[in-house]
Amino acid sequence: MFKNIQFKIILIFFLIGIIIISGLGVFFLNSINQISVQIDNGQVNTIQQVSNSIDIIRINTKVMLAIATVVFAIVGVLIAIFLSKFVIYPINKLIKSAEKISDDDKKSKIQTKNKKVNDAGEFKNVFGIMTTELKQKLSEVSTQKNQIETILLHMTDGIIAFNMKGEIILINPAAKKFLRIEPEDDNFDDIFKKIKVDINMEKIIYLESWTSTEQRIKVEDRYVNVLFAPFKNESDRPDGVIAVIQDITEHVKLDNMQKEFVADVSHELKTPITSIMGYADTLLEGEYDKETQDKFLNVIASEARRMARLVTDLLTLSRYDSNKKGVQKESFDLGELVKSCQEKLGIEIQKKNHNVSCFVTADVPPVYADKYDIERVVLNILTNSIKYTPENGEIKIYVGFVYNDAYIKVFDNGIGIPEDDLTRIFERFYRVDKARTREMGGTGLGLSIAKEILDKNGGSIDIKSVVGQGTEVVIRIPTKS
Repeated sequence: MFKNIQFKIILIFFLIGIIIISGLGVFFLNSINQISVQIDNGQVNTIQQVSNSIDIIRINTKVMLAIATVVFAIVGVLIAIFLSKFVIYPINKLIKSAEKISDDDKKSKIQTKNKKVNDAGEFKNVFGIMTTELKQKLSEVSTQKNQIETILLHMTDGIIAFNMKGEIILINPAAKKFLRIEPEDDNFDDIFKKIKVDINMEKIIYLESWTSTEQRIKVEDRYVNVLFAPFKNESDRPDGVIAVIQDITEHVKLDNMQKEFVADVSHELKTPITSIMGYADTLLEGEYDKETQDKFLNVIASEARRMARLVTDLLTLSRYDSNKKGVQKESFDLGELVKSCQEKLGIEIQKKNHNVSCFVTADVPPVYADKYDIERVVLNILTNSIKYTPENGEIKIYVGFVYNDAYIKVFDNGIGIPEDDLTRIFERFYRVDKARTREMGGTGLGLSIAKEILDKNGGSIDIKSVVGQGTEVVIRIPTKS
């Protein structure tokens, strides 16, 4: 920009000088013109005077113009030299230095910019990688959270987590159901004091060897087992307590049934054994007539047969429970089987003078089951009807077909079964009237065995009864098709 500035300044200076000289020349020419006008107007005396004045003016003008031109030229050159040496040169030097600095600065800026761009690119890549990893981690955490929530939601066991203050921080629906937790029960003491459990949260946390961290609790009609365990934070310090609640109602029932079963078996065996031992000892102590001996021996034989039936029934149930009893299915006519069972029980029917009728509907397809087991079920049901129907009673048997099942319906007008006992009659050794059942020679296992057999053969049994009016038993057995 300032490269030829000295030449431009000199040129401007000359132009200014020319303008000034031209102005002087015009001034002198105007003076001459005024003299000419004076002559024309007669203001000048002689022509010679006028001519001399004009010549002098012209000469002076030319001299002045020449001198002015030379002076301006000399002054212009001096000014140009001065400007070039003391002004322009330092300025150009400064400009070049500035341009060099500017170029270096531009290069530095470009390099810095490129470096920044590279750094920015690297930072962007690192940030992108971190963002991706963070998203993956958050996704994994969210997935794990959803999985845990799903597991807790569908767990059959109850879970409750308490913080150090005893406040609930996590609970699933099963825990609310088992412990009957209401919305206002929001801490450890409220929950367990309500169900009258003597438990202390501090003991659970700080006494790890405390023996009462597992307790069996009865909540209304259910039994639950609660296991308490402390959990710790990253610093291995106690951070709260977890309670795991298991519904053990069925286990308690099975345990009670097992105890009852053992007691019933012991009682059932003890009674005939006592009778046998008593009559046998009596016979051994003295000599009796033949009639008395026969009477005692008949009692002994009867009690022995009763024991044999009981042991046989127990072994049958044991084989079914352990799946050792194989089911040998075959096709057979259910109507013929029922009539055969009726004939086998003819003597008992005659003794009580019952009126027994058997009706078989047309086109009952063959059933597909274990024939021996089904015969045992039919004999058991008919025997019960005969036993618990007073003399001169009426028993009706129907054999038919519905959907894919053949059925047997047995109606009697016997003593009936109370409604409260209908739900338990398939339990082992359960009797509606224990004394009367035992007197009639029953073991209390007949219906249990019947249900086991029908379950193994894909069938079912259902009993309806009204006390004093009679009982209806319906047996369903699948057909071959």
